[in-house]
Amino acid sequence: MKIRRVSKVVKGGRNLSFSAMMVVGDYNGRVGAALGKAASVPDAVRKGRQNAERAMQQVVTKEGTIPHEVFAKYGSAKVLLLPAAPGTGVIAGGGVRAVIEAAGIQDVLSKTYGGNNPVNSVRATLKALLMLRDPQTERARRLGLAGVHTPTVSAETDGSEPETSENGSPVEDQSSDDAAAVESSADVSTEAPESEQS
Repeated sequence: MKIRRVSKVVKGGRNLSFSAMMVVGDYNGRVGAALGKAASVPDAVRKGRQNAERAMQQVVTKEGTIPHEVFAKYGSAKVLLLPAAPGTGVIAGGGVRAVIEAAGIQDVLSKTYGGNNPVNSVRATLKALLMLRDPQTERARRLGLAGVHTPTVSAETDGSEPETSENGSPVEDQSSDDAAAVESSADVSTEAPESEQS
């Protein structure tokens, strides 16, 4: 995207290096941008590409354009992105166009304000794209509709709440225990006469 020669003044003289601003994307909603610095241009480009690939993030798109208007600022660069009708194309230039095309957006209108530094323009555009949200998903999230679990009542129960004791612990059903106690007492009563007869 942009290669700059950087000169650092030190006690022994000047140290020359290069910084490369790289933008990468899969043209399907994922885009990333990063700087690479090295003593030579090929190394700076390689490092910038690696850093940009690590920094790739998903961008929300809608039918080849963006879902809504968005404005972002980075440093002195300000970027305004607007949705466009199909067939409009990418109305942008410089770093803004590079980021939008790498993200796979086909129709968009843009306007830049403030400084024209390509590095700041790229970062402002990337910031604007990451601010995009899907209106339907955002509406469901705000209303609390996503992830709502409705408990179901089984056919065996009548829907009544279980009884609880004074300390709040559930009270166990004693009907089965009572029935077992009655059966055991009945067995004892039937066996007692037999032992007496013997």
